[in-house]
Amino acid sequence: MPAVKTVPLGPTTLTVPNVVLGLMRIAESSDDEVRTLVGAARDAGIDFFDHADIYGPELHACERRFAEALRLSPSERAEITIQTKAGIVKDGPYYDFSYDHIVTSVEGSLTALDTDYIDILLLHRPDPLVDPDEVARAFDHLEQSGKVRAFGVSNHTPRQIDLLRASVRQPIVANQLQLSIPHSPIIAQGVAANMSGVAQAATEDGGGIVDYCRLHQITIQAWSPLQSGTDAGVFLGSPAYAEFNAVIDRLAAQYDVPPLAIATAWITRHPAQMQVVLGTTTPGRVTDAAQGSDIALTRPEWYELFRAAGHRIP
Repeated sequence: MPAVKTVPLGPTTLTVPNVVLGLMRIAESSDDEVRTLVGAARDAGIDFFDHADIYGPELHACERRFAEALRLSPSERAEITIQTKAGIVKDGPYYDFSYDHIVTSVEGSLTALDTDYIDILLLHRPDPLVDPDEVARAFDHLEQSGKVRAFGVSNHTPRQIDLLRASVRQPIVANQLQLSIPHSPIIAQGVAANMSGVAQAATEDGGGIVDYCRLHQITIQAWSPLQSGTDAGVFLGSPAYAEFNAVIDRLAAQYDVPPLAIATAWITRHPAQMQVVLGTTTPGRVTDAAQGSDIALTRPEWYELFRAAGHRIP
C-alpha cells in the first residue's frame, strides 16, 4: 500500500504523517506484539509514535515497554518521531504544570524511552493553576539542554493557548483534541452557530478551536477517532449507529477500502491538515486506517457522513 500522506508540523519546516500510532495500551504486550504493531505502522509510512508519562499501570510503563521491545539503535531512533505528554498526576488525579513536574516528567520519559531527546512534548490537559512563566522556564530549560525539540498542548482552548503564548517563546506546534465523526463538537458548533434552541449551536470550550489552530499554524491531532463520544464505545459496527454505518459501508465499497479507512478519511479530508491518532494494538487496524490517509472525500460525501452521525445542518 502507498505510504500515508504527510502534513506540516505546526509552523516548523518538518512534515509528519497524518496518521499516528498511539501507544497507550501496550503495557501488557509482548516484545513480538509491540514489534509487529510498530512494524505494521512503519510499513504504512507511519513513523510518528504518541506516548504519555501516565500511559500504563504505573508511571512511564508504556514508554518503557516500547523501548524494551524495540531496542532502537541511534540511527533507528533518528528515523522516527516520538511524542510524549506531561501534566497529569495519576495519584490525584490532578494537573501539574509546574517547572519541577514538567522537567521531572520529561527526565522520566527520557529514561523509560531510552533516548536522549523527545521530539515533541505536549502539556496533557489544562491545569487551572498554571503559571505560564513556570511553563516558559521549563520549556526553555528542556529546549536549551537538547532534551525536547518542539512543544505543544492537548485538549486546550484558544484562550488557554493564548495564556501560555504570552510567556512561552517556543511555537505551540500541536493541540491534541478528541474528534471523530459522531463526536465532533469542535466542528459541529461552528456549523450551527447562532441558531436558537439547538444544543449543537452552543459554544463550548472557548469556541472556534479549529479555526484558531488554523490561523496560528497549530497542527490538530485527533484522538479517539473511532469513539462515538467520551467513554461511549466504538461506532463502527455498533447497532446504535446502524444508519451511519450503512453510509460508511457504502463509501468503503465505493473507494474499495475498509470502513475504518473512511472514518480516517473524514478527518484527514479536512483542510486543517489534521493528524489522526490511532489507539489500537491490532496491526491490521493500523493498516486499514492508513488507507484513509489520502482519500479525497467529496464535499457531498463528507457532509453526508456528518449528517448521518447525527449532526444538524441548517
